[in-house]
Amino acid sequence: MEIKIRSYNIEDAPFILEIINYNILNSTALYDYGPRTLENQIAILQEKMTNGFPVIVATEKETVVGFGYYSEFRFREAYKFTVEHSVYVHSNYHGKGIGKLILENLILLAKGQKLHTMIGVIDAENQSSIEFHKKFGFEIAGTIKESGYKFNRWLDSVFMQKML
Repeated sequence: MEIKIRSYNIEDAPFILEIINYNILNSTALYDYGPRTLENQIAILQEKMTNGFPVIVATEKETVVGFGYYSEFRFREAYKFTVEHSVYVHSNYHGKGIGKLILENLILLAKGQKLHTMIGVIDAENQSSIEFHKKFGFEIAGTIKESGYKFNRWLDSVFMQKML
């Protein structure tokens, strides 16, 4: 399997939507309750790019199998060197190193933009994602207890940080 990383284009949106909606409906990776529409997902990604942030995709034989991006951590000017990132891989492609390639590329892009730190916000139950981030030098910066409510239970958010 040869995985390529490239910049997002609008033709990728249906594949990204499939990955996002699967995670919304089947996991606590996103705290959304209902599936997104294609128009909504396109708008979300376009806003990130309009604000100067990258959206990248991982492809196998031209099929999008994962994607990632980063954008504002918070909306105050003093936070302009801090970004929050997201990495998603299609459920049929977990464990194949795709997330690793995406995150490596996001870190390089962030360094290229002279950013100072990256933040990941991870559901506390997602130990595999927490361990994944530790391999890249992310450290747990704190946990916000019961910050989300999904699937009829309270969820804790773990904030992980990597200094660039």
